[in-house]
Amino acid sequence: MVDYAGVFLQRSLDDLGTPLCNVTFCVLDLETTGTDREHDRITEIGVVKVRGGERIGTFHTLINPGRAIPPTVTVLTGLCDATVSAAPAVDTVLPTLLEFLDGCVLVGHNVSFDLAFLNAALRRTNRAPLGQRVADTLPLARRLVRDEVRDCRLGTLARRFSLPHQPTHRALDDAEATTDLLHLLLERAAGFGVLGLDDLLELPRLDGHPQAAKLRLTDDLPRSTGVYCFHGSADEVLYVGKATNLRTRVRSYFGGDDRRKIGTLLRETRRISHISTPSLLVAEVLELRALHAWRPRYNKVGTTSDRYRYVQLDLGEAWPRLQVVAEPRPGTVCLGPLSSTTQARLVIEAVHAAAPLRCCPGRLPAVITAVGRTMCTSARLGAATCPCSGSIDATAYARITHRAVTALTRSPQLVVEALVERMSHLSHERRYEEAAATRDRLQAFTAAVRRHDLAAQVRDAGDAEVSLDGVVLHLRDGVLAEVSLVGQLPLPLPLPAPQPGPPHLPLDRGAVDEVLCVARHLERVAHR
Repeated sequence: MVDYAGVFLQRSLDDLGTPLCNVTFCVLDLETTGTDREHDRITEIGVVKVRGGERIGTFHTLINPGRAIPPTVTVLTGLCDATVSAAPAVDTVLPTLLEFLDGCVLVGHNVSFDLAFLNAALRRTNRAPLGQRVADTLPLARRLVRDEVRDCRLGTLARRFSLPHQPTHRALDDAEATTDLLHLLLERAAGFGVLGLDDLLELPRLDGHPQAAKLRLTDDLPRSTGVYCFHGSADEVLYVGKATNLRTRVRSYFGGDDRRKIGTLLRETRRISHISTPSLLVAEVLELRALHAWRPRYNKVGTTSDRYRYVQLDLGEAWPRLQVVAEPRPGTVCLGPLSSTTQARLVIEAVHAAAPLRCCPGRLPAVITAVGRTMCTSARLGAATCPCSGSIDATAYARITHRAVTALTRSPQLVVEALVERMSHLSHERRYEEAAATRDRLQAFTAAVRRHDLAAQVRDAGDAEVSLDGVVLHLRDGVLAEVSLVGQLPLPLPLPAPQPGPPHLPLDRGAVDEVLCVARHLERVAHR
């Protein structure tokens, strides 16, 4: 596979993410009168601002908490009531602090503790909580250096790695030590392909993943829309997916995705390839084509077109009947393809509510001798007619056939009204199970008609061009033939388009997924 975006687009800085060397970090530490964010108060704030490995500023102040500092805290930090008595209150410090932190990524060791106290102070002064992105060196250390230390406390890490600054339970000293630890961890993280901010923030979620060594397979993935493929030892495609951010999505398999099959998939994976695309619709189309072409073992959705079925009414028969078929014959009235035989049978039962055609199998002769024959069960229940018994003549049956054709081609409301009326009657008689079965038939029929109409609309457009967000889609009979950027020549897609079949015939099962994908997308953006 290739990076198809190269055909359309020049890579931008956004595609590379935010490089860590361009990120401004504010490393934060607080001292407090205790551990309860609601009742205890801040006594000291220390912040170190760094960018590209260099310090560009510090913020440090004592805070008068407005209450006594417990002796146990004084022993730990050296701060006492006399030390902070002349210090400002937190509400006078917050405006300057917020200005200092603005636009930065917040960092701390177990930073949730510090943020909880800061946000509580902001809330008490009627200010909004901090909204910056946050990186915590504690889970990062557990991910990157846990095997080298007995625990991941800041003091333990500072001593083990001989950091230039050692923590002393004072805010600025601890912020300095955390800054040294951050730089150490960034160096270690580079070995996992962590070069951007999004990778860094995602890294703690990969804690202890048995396949973490394979993260290197994601190094070349861009942060753009496209399709990704996991390949096995014989380079066969194991799994195909789409994403708006290829790098973030694929790396998430090593952390946040706990589906049972993912572990086995990653163990078998030897290579990860991708196709970058100029829009999500193009990615969705290419994903479908890849699924149909390669039938990956770990995919289920998009690989079941062999199960699709059609509902067929063959008007060439003397006594036409609705059938479930895998491939419809030319010249028949068809609805589909539908997702399964079960759905097709529900549709037939729904149509029978408005047009009770025969249910008996096989062809019948034009002239039926019905001497001694009894009605079939469906006919006795009123769900079908029974020409075999002689209970209906050809003229009356033709009227029912015409009604069925009308319902399938022009007026599905005939079926809907009949089913709604029956549901209401059954519910009134408290025959709730039968009413639920009727509801299922109604849902199957309306979904089938909706699916058929959506595909027909985009298919009937023939050759068409649609421009969306600078991307021109070249459609041919409902499938995506070519793509281009506005003002550029169109180019064929890297996977061949399916053949929808002649316009006068039912849509081919191999093309239905793509035609519906395009139709649904165009419907979503129709207001534009």
